[in-house]
Amino acid sequence: MPSFDVVSEVDMHEVTNAVDQANREVQTRFDFKGTGSRFDRDDASVTLITESDFQLKQMLDVLRGKLSKRGVDLQALEAKPPELAGKEAHQSVLIHQGIDKDIGRKLVKSIKDSKLKVQAQIQGDQVRVSGKKRDDLQSVMSHLKAGEFGVPLQFVNFRD
Repeated sequence: MPSFDVVSEVDMHEVTNAVDQANREVQTRFDFKGTGSRFDRDDASVTLITESDFQLKQMLDVLRGKLSKRGVDLQALEAKPPELAGKEAHQSVLIHQGIDKDIGRKLVKSIKDSKLKVQAQIQGDQVRVSGKKRDDLQSVMSHLKAGEFGVPLQFVNFRD
């Protein structure tokens, strides 16, 4: 029985490359000279550090531009509110991976509402869709691409 998995993944190597490029741009820009502005990347987040709220907004724009050029979907980002402390301003940008339970339920409900002859199950942080016909599975893919679920969706592990 043909099947495929719906996942939400971000290539963390591309995120690292984009953060490195953004760091280089901030270090060479005239409006950031002497501010000590930088991007720090942890496992699933990027921290922006600079002197003012205005510069944080500029740095966030630089980061988003570099990520989009590297092929990272910006829907996977969640910018936390800036924290101003003394002479430093911090802002965290979280990078979401995987499909959580609520979004998984929305996906399954959307697939069932499409009235296609397929089954969808939540399996951890992905959704498996299976059906008898390959055409039905391709219809589900186009249906999910057209929907707005708040996370980037990829279709992997297509089996015939």
